[in-house]
Amino acid sequence: MNFKKFKNMIFSPVGIVFLVYFMQGVIHNLGHPVTPALVSDLGIPDYYFGIFFAAMSFGLLVGAPIWGILADLSQKRYYMFFGLLLYSLGQYLFGFGTNKNLMVLYRFMSGVGVSASITLLMSHLVEHSPKEMRKMFLGWYQGLFVLGSSVGYYFAGVLTRNVFLINIFNTSDYRYVFLLQSILNIFHALFIFFFIKEKKNGAPKESRGNFITNLKGITKLNAELLLFLVSLTFVTLGAIVVSKFIEVFMNDSGYDPSAIGNFVGATGIVSLLTMIFIVPVVVKLKKDFHVMILIQLLSAIIIFVVFRQTDIMVALWTGFMLYIVLKALYSPLEQHFISSFAEGEKYGSIMGVRQSFYSVGLVLGPLIGGVLYDVEPIYAFYFSSAMFIVGFILLMIVGNRLNKQEN
Repeated sequence: MNFKKFKNMIFSPVGIVFLVYFMQGVIHNLGHPVTPALVSDLGIPDYYFGIFFAAMSFGLLVGAPIWGILADLSQKRYYMFFGLLLYSLGQYLFGFGTNKNLMVLYRFMSGVGVSASITLLMSHLVEHSPKEMRKMFLGWYQGLFVLGSSVGYYFAGVLTRNVFLINIFNTSDYRYVFLLQSILNIFHALFIFFFIKEKKNGAPKESRGNFITNLKGITKLNAELLLFLVSLTFVTLGAIVVSKFIEVFMNDSGYDPSAIGNFVGATGIVSLLTMIFIVPVVVKLKKDFHVMILIQLLSAIIIFVVFRQTDIMVALWTGFMLYIVLKALYSPLEQHFISSFAEGEKYGSIMGVRQSFYSVGLVLGPLIGGVLYDVEPIYAFYFSSAMFIVGFILLMIVGNRLNKQEN
């Protein structure tokens, strides 16, 4: 590739989205590694950690469709900019908060704010991607966020350990990690405001409707799409329980933080490699729905079997890594399927609805999983398997309905 083509790709709308989402992965994950320690230092009960996560997820659920509808009516960059400013405010207030109940409100505020960029960057990518490249671009998009998240986690650790950085930013006090995150996120918002450009040949303004009519429109979803979104909720329920409790399970099984950290880091690398090398191969098969159905069935079997093994570390480094590959494959396929139902290029609205159904799983998963894990750890993972089976059944129903329509 010559320099001119490389430059055109980097500065294209798709290239800018890739860069922005990688930056978001880095910045928005700076606070996660220090949150448990911050909560502990404040003397807040451990179960509030799950409540904080659920509050932010509920903010995503509420905010995503609103931002999506607004963005379909005018320029997305304004709403991403204001949403990210709200996220910065929420993160700052949370970091310096002392009242645990108000901190729940701040997490909700952060969720509402960040739902703008999560939803609208995805819709912007879909809008500017050639149809034949869309699934592959969605895979790269998710892969770059995973990479950015890993960098964010790593840098957060450096901020709290490196003497030079501690002296500059005072990050031995965990509150200042949130302050730094809030400031960096403001620059992130400004970058989006100046560099995200609208599609010049988009839908005519008169065809976009208004907020009320578009809000009513999302209540009249295609029956197959609605079933698919419900399946997404159950799949997310299963996946979030696994991701939130696997580290706890490993810790309770006697593995030290170093072993856990190495494993979690390896899952990020496997996800990234899957996005880069395996997703393009699967896309060429043009059997997306069959692949999505198979993924849920295999995920249920793998999770059920892995956490029943006596040598859990061997099971995690073998069987569980296959689950990570399947999970990474599923994301771009489901996002592309949902985007295909957007009418009149209203990608913001449809991806906002998608984020809401996704967020239902994020809200309920940790709460249900926490209760089950307290009763018996293995029950949480049995629950995950059951949710994947429900997702599998619903996808089978959707696939059958689609086949009948085609015939």
